[in-house]
Amino acid sequence: MDRVRRSEEQILAVIGLGNPGKEYGATRHNAGFMILDRLVSLYSPSMMERKFRASWGFAVAEGRKVLFVKPLTYMNRSGEAVGELIKYFGIPPASMLVVHDDLDLPFARIRLAQRGGSGGHKGIQSIMEHVASSDFPRLKMGIGRPKHAEPIEEFVLLPPYAQEREEFEEMLGRAEETVRAVLAAGLPEAMNKFNRRD
Repeated sequence: MDRVRRSEEQILAVIGLGNPGKEYGATRHNAGFMILDRLVSLYSPSMMERKFRASWGFAVAEGRKVLFVKPLTYMNRSGEAVGELIKYFGIPPASMLVVHDDLDLPFARIRLAQRGGSGGHKGIQSIMEHVASSDFPRLKMGIGRPKHAEPIEEFVLLPPYAQEREEFEEMLGRAEETVRAVLAAGLPEAMNKFNRRD
């Protein structure tokens, strides 16, 4: 029974959300891509951009084979690439961890969730539509809200404010550590360790 339970908890794919292109590289909306880049450096999957509309590859991470994905369909259409990949490789939605920025989470906070709605995040909404489920884990990274009345659409496509960049980098470090813990110990244990209450 315990073996079955542990198997169901296992994450078989880690998907980081963002927009392709150098102009978006350092923006708030690309926090998910930033985490994927760190994980690729750590686990060294052979990333490729053929067959699917994504940069993707497999690596042995914390003792098992894991698929790493950066959709290249742009944020609002992330689900098109994610849906194709997990269907092709037979990965159930509940076994993928989606890493993304979150406007409603306080700046530099991270939070693991086992499932949920989109919260207005168009990348998550797209994935929900294309995998026909909201039952997939997420790692959310708080980017805060505009401080200078910038429109949301502009705010997410800009780098963090200069005075926030050090704290933003620290958040990325914690997020990477959290993903590693999810892969090593499972989602419930990582949630107990990393989710902090106000």
